[in-house]
Amino acid sequence: MTLPRIMVAPNGARLTKTDHPALPMTIPEITATARACQAAGAGGLHAHVRDAEGAHVLDAGLYAELLAELAREAPGLYVQITTEAVGRYSPAEQRALVETLRPAAVSIALREITAEEDGRITARFFAACAEAGTEVQHILYDAADTEHLARLVAKGTIPAANLAVLHVLGRYTAGQVSSPADLDPPLAAQEAAGLAPDWAVCAFGAAETDCLLAALRKGGKARIGFENNRLNRDRSIAADNAERVRDLVAAARAEGLSL
Repeated sequence: MTLPRIMVAPNGARLTKTDHPALPMTIPEITATARACQAAGAGGLHAHVRDAEGAHVLDAGLYAELLAELAREAPGLYVQITTEAVGRYSPAEQRALVETLRPAAVSIALREITAEEDGRITARFFAACAEAGTEVQHILYDAADTEHLARLVAKGTIPAANLAVLHVLGRYTAGQVSSPADLDPPLAAQEAAGLAPDWAVCAFGAAETDCLLAALRKGGKARIGFENNRLNRDRSIAADNAERVRDLVAAARAEGLSL
């Protein structure tokens, strides 16, 4: 698995247009955002879909519609769906989405999908993903998640091949803010656990760009966008997700970082 160097997460599960008027919620809005972000330098999209009331849903039909639109309107863009539970969906419902849709790529929070007691179900699910060619990015929130992933890989519950992770910085700190120093503990935990995945980072708050630059410097990848932050590096409010991508691309190129 090779994640794009920059993936945009344009909406997330909880935010609405009251948080920012340019936050995309409908399939046409997400598609237009994807095109703009691809032109700005993003190689991938982390996709959430919303129902008619704007609520986050794990709806295979809506995802299929979005994926078809993106294939037509943003060819070549890496598209990853989410199984985020938001306190609403069970592991069985998360699995059902992936098994029905069989997407090319999906992000799955490790602590959510392994909430059931029967590890055999989890093992069968990840084996089915591998067989279907669905690339899984495991979402890790802390060192305990990283250690749990290492144990599951060692047991064969999660395939060791093509292992990919997203380290979430700042999600559980006051005000959902993060700093570049927050990258050190997850990378240390990853090394201590003997893992060498294709890894990426997302970060909350005004230091998002600096956190993602730190990840790029260390050989990681970046997930950027309104799901986590609406401020540019200079603390101005971004006009849209494409501006956030341009902000990161410009800063990375100024340092000579490969994108």
